[in-house]
Amino acid sequence: MPVQKVNDSSDLDAKVPAHLQRTAITGLTVTSDPSHRCVKARVVHKGPVISCAQKDGIEMLRAEIREEDLPQSTTEHTSINVIFFGTLAKDFSQSVRQGDVVLLADFTIKKSPSFLRDKRHPCQLEMDGNDACVYVCPSAAPSQGPSCSEAKYTYVPLNNLKHKTVVNVYGVVTFFKQPFPSKGSDYCSTLKITDQSDVKVSCSIFSKKLEDHPVIFRVGDIIRLHRFKTEIFNDSMTLLNTYGWSAVTFDGIIDSPVDPRTSSKSFHFGESDKNTVQELRQWAASQSLISNDPTVSLSSVHPGMYFDLTCQLLAKAVMDSRCILLKVWDGTKCEHPLLNVAVASDALEGESTVAKDRMNLTANVLVYDNHMEAAQDLKPGTFLRFYNLRSLLQRAPDQQPDQAEHLSFHLHGGTTYGRGLRSLPAGSPELQSLKSVLENHVDLDEYDEVNDGTLLEIWYTPPEAVDGEADTAHSYTVRTCEHNTQQLTLARVKRSTPPLSCHVRARVKKYHPQQLYQCLKLFCSKCKTMKDVPDDGAVAKVFRESARENQPCDEQWAATSSASSREAGRTISMHISKDMVGQSTHMQLIFVEGTTLDEICVLSRDYKNLVPVRSENGRMALMDLTAPFLFSGDKRYYGCKRCSLNTFENHVFTGVETYDGQAVAEALGVQLMRYGLLIQFELDDGTDTLEALLWENAEKFFHVSAVDASGSQDLQDKIQTIIDTIQPPQSSLEERPWLDLCLSVYTVKDNNINKVCYQITDSEIREE
Repeated sequence: MPVQKVNDSSDLDAKVPAHLQRTAITGLTVTSDPSHRCVKARVVHKGPVISCAQKDGIEMLRAEIREEDLPQSTTEHTSINVIFFGTLAKDFSQSVRQGDVVLLADFTIKKSPSFLRDKRHPCQLEMDGNDACVYVCPSAAPSQGPSCSEAKYTYVPLNNLKHKTVVNVYGVVTFFKQPFPSKGSDYCSTLKITDQSDVKVSCSIFSKKLEDHPVIFRVGDIIRLHRFKTEIFNDSMTLLNTYGWSAVTFDGIIDSPVDPRTSSKSFHFGESDKNTVQELRQWAASQSLISNDPTVSLSSVHPGMYFDLTCQLLAKAVMDSRCILLKVWDGTKCEHPLLNVAVASDALEGESTVAKDRMNLTANVLVYDNHMEAAQDLKPGTFLRFYNLRSLLQRAPDQQPDQAEHLSFHLHGGTTYGRGLRSLPAGSPELQSLKSVLENHVDLDEYDEVNDGTLLEIWYTPPEAVDGEADTAHSYTVRTCEHNTQQLTLARVKRSTPPLSCHVRARVKKYHPQQLYQCLKLFCSKCKTMKDVPDDGAVAKVFRESARENQPCDEQWAATSSASSREAGRTISMHISKDMVGQSTHMQLIFVEGTTLDEICVLSRDYKNLVPVRSENGRMALMDLTAPFLFSGDKRYYGCKRCSLNTFENHVFTGVETYDGQAVAEALGVQLMRYGLLIQFELDDGTDTLEALLWENAEKFFHVSAVDASGSQDLQDKIQTIIDTIQPPQSSLEERPWLDLCLSVYTVKDNNINKVCYQITDSEIREE
C-alpha cells in the first residue's frame, strides 16, 4: 500500500482500523506481537534511499520517529528507527518530510543493531510488503528545498574525534579526488579536510550513485558531513560514510552566496549552519588555504606542466575504446603552437572549431581510461574543469624534424594528485570572468569556414606519442636486435600491415596466465603440438597402473638387478647395458621397472638418468608418454604421443659421456617435447593497447632456461620476481616501469580467417 496523506493529525486516528490498537513506542519490545498494533509519531529524521546488499540490492530507507504527547516523566526510548523497504521506501522518501506526523501499521519488530551507538529504542520497526500501512499528516508549515525544522546537530571539531564513533563535522577541503570506480560496485571519493583546530583528517566516501557524492570544485570549498564513522588507519584518524550519511558542500570564497550543493531533496540547513560556513571561510582565507585563481589559463601554460584548467567544451569525438578527444577553449591564446587532433566531421559532436584552431585558441585534450565515463556525459557548450592536466611537446604525424613541436594536453588514467574532470554549473560565480573573455570572441564563427589551406593543417590521426615521460623514463628491458627501425606507438602498430618488425615502448597492463606454473608449456617442433606440463596426479596414476601390471622382462643387451619396494609382493627392477656392468652407475642410463612416481623421484637423487619402463609381452617398453620418459636429477623430459615411435631404435648406450634429453629421445624413438615459457602481456603506451605473446624469446627475456626452471624453485622464484616488477601487485598503470621491446607483427590462419598476432622478440630484462 502506498503512503496515504490526510489533512489533519486527528484524521490519522480515524484511519486506524478497528482491529488495531495504538501502542506507545516506549512499550514496544522484541517479543511484542505487532499484528494488532500501530504507532503514531513525528518524523525527526529521514535518510536517503539506498541499496541494501543484505537483501539482494533492494532499496531501503531509514527514518527516526519520535512519540509526542507523553508524560513529562517519560524521557527514555521515545524515539525509534524505522526501516522501509522496496517501493514503500521510494514512496516514503517522496511523500514525507521531517516534521510530518505518521501512523504506521503492519510492521515487524526487530532488535536495533545501532542501539548502543545512537541510544534510541533497543528495537527497530521494519516496513515491508503489500500489507504495510503508512498514513502521513504534513506539518503545518511544509518547507521548500532544505528542511526548516529545528533539528539540532552537534558538530565535533576535528581535533576531538574519537575512535569508532559516529559524528557530524564541518571542514575546509585541502585535497580531493573526483569519484572513481572502486574495486567493488561503488564509486569512491577521497578528500582531506581541516578546521580551526588545524588538524587534517582524511575521508573516504563509497556510494553506488555518482550524484550522491559531494560536489567539490576546488580546494578551499567547505563541506558538511553527517553520520560519518571514525576509524584509525595508518595511525591517522579517518572518516568513513556510514548508514544514512549525507554530504553538503559550499563555495569557500568570502562573500559568495552560501548555496548548498547536494543531490538530497530534504536536508537541514539553518542560520547556525550559515554562520559556521562563513566562519570557516574567514579562517581559511586567513590561512591562505584558498587561491583566488585556482586554475591556469591557456596563455600561461608551458610544456611539462601539471595544472588545473577551467574552460568550455566546443566539441568531442571518441578516438577508440579508451580515449576520447575534448576540444576546449578559455578565450586566451597559448604562447606555443597547439597540436590539432582533427577527426572526420561525421565523428565530431559539437561546433566546428576551424577558426579557433587557426587562431591557436583550441586546446585538444585527450582523455583516457577511467575518465572516459565522465567525458562522454559532457555536452558541447558545457563549462568544465580539468584537474592535474598535463601539457607535453610532441610532433604531429608526418611533421618534418626541423619543424617546431606542438603543445598537446593529456588527462591520463588514474587519480594521482586528484586527476580528473568535472562539469561546472553555468551559474557558478567562478565562471563570470571566463564568460566575459569568451564573449570577446563571439564574432569568430563568422569566419569559421573550411578551405583547402585549412584542411592541409589537419591531421586525421591521434597523436603518435602521448607521454613525454615515455621517451625519457628508465626502461626495465633492453632490445637485442640488430636492425635499426623507428619506434612506433601501439596505435600505429595496430594500423600497420603485417609482416612487420618494430620497436615499441610500453607498460604491462595485465598478463595471463596469473599462475606461474601455467606459463610452463611442452612443445613438439614436429607437429607443433603445445600442451601443459602434466600434473603429478596424472603422472602418478600412470606409474601406479604400470607397477600393478608389472611382469619381469628379459632383454639380451641388459643386466638386471632388483630391489624391494614399499609394497609387499612388488619388486623394483633396474636394467643397465651389459657393457656398463662394473662401471659406476651414477651417471649411466638406467631403465627402472615396477616403480611408483615417489620411488623414482627418490632414486633420481642418486642416479641422474632414469628411464621408467614397463614389461610388454616379456619385452621392455616405454610407459605411456603422459609420464616423463627420462628423469635427470630434478628435470623431467616428456615425449610427443603423436610423433613418438615408442621403440628402442638404438641399443648402443656406450661411449656416451653425458646424456641429454635429445640424445636419449633419439635412442628410444621418442620425439622430444621441449619446454617453453608462454605468457600473454597486454601492453599499453597511452595511445592504444594490444596483446603480445612472449614465447620464442621468453628464455632470453628472463635469462632463464625453461627446462632448468621446470625443476628449480629458485629459478621459478626469479621469474615471478621479474613479473612482479613488471606489474607490481596492486599497482596502477602509471606506477609500472616502461619496457623497450622489439615486436614482431604477423598473421596466422584461424578458421580460414587471417588473424593478426603480435610477439615480443629480441628483448630481455636489463641486468643491473
